[in-house]
Amino acid sequence: MLKVNERIDDLFKENLKIIQNDDVFSFSTDALLLGHFTEVRKNDKILDLCAGNGVIALLLSAKGSQPIESIEIQEQLVDMARRSFEYNRLNDRLLMHHMDLKEVYQNFKPSQYTLVTCNPPYFKTNQRNQHQKEAHKIARHEVKCTLEDCMMAARHLLKQGGRLMMVHRAERLMDVLTEMRNASIEPKRVVFIYSKIDKSAVTIVVEGRKNGNQGLTIAPPFYIYNNQGDYTDEMKEVYYG
Repeated sequence: MLKVNERIDDLFKENLKIIQNDDVFSFSTDALLLGHFTEVRKNDKILDLCAGNGVIALLLSAKGSQPIESIEIQEQLVDMARRSFEYNRLNDRLLMHHMDLKEVYQNFKPSQYTLVTCNPPYFKTNQRNQHQKEAHKIARHEVKCTLEDCMMAARHLLKQGGRLMMVHRAERLMDVLTEMRNASIEPKRVVFIYSKIDKSAVTIVVEGRKNGNQGLTIAPPFYIYNNQGDYTDEMKEVYYG
C-alpha cells in the first residue's frame, strides 16, 4: 500500500486514514478548516478542485453518503489519493480525476454540481521564496492554475445557486472576492481564522453562491490557539470532534 517516503496519518474526527509524503505533499490545518466549515447537504453533488492527496474528499465523506469527485493535476498525488480511498474502503464513493482543472470545460457538462470545494495555490508566481521542490511549488504557487482559473472552473461546474467553498490566505481576501464576482459567484460568508486573539487573521474560508443575491455575512472569528498556546475548544472540535 505504501511507497517510498510515504506514511499513513490519522483523520481522528472522521476515523479515517490518509497516505502522506512530505516530499510531495501533506495537508495543512487549512484543509481541515475547509472541511470543517463546509456543510454537506443530503442531495449535494460534490466536486473538489485542487484536491492534492484527497484530504477534502475524505473529510466530507464522513458528513454524508453521496459520491464525491475530485480533480488533481499531479499524478503522484492522484495515486496517493486513490490508494487512501481504497484503504478506507471508500473507492466506491470517492473518485479522483487526474486532470488539469482548465480542462473541465471539455470533460464535464456545465451546471452539474451543487457544491464545489477548493484549496487552491495561495501564492502568485512572482512571489519570493518559492518552494524549490516542483511538487510543492505546484501545490503552493500559481504555476499550473491561477485563482481566476479556479473560479471559472467552479462557475462551469456549479448549478444555479450552487455553493463554492474556498480556503485562502487572508492577505488575498480582495483577490478572492473580486474573482468570485467576476465569475458570477456571489460571496455570501467569510470566516476569518486567527492563530491567536492578539494576532492578525492568517486564513479565510469563503462561501460563494453562483448567481446569488448580494449580501455578505462576516462570521464570528475563529481562533486556533488560546493565550496559553493550547488548541482552543473550537480547534479541538476540528481535529477530534
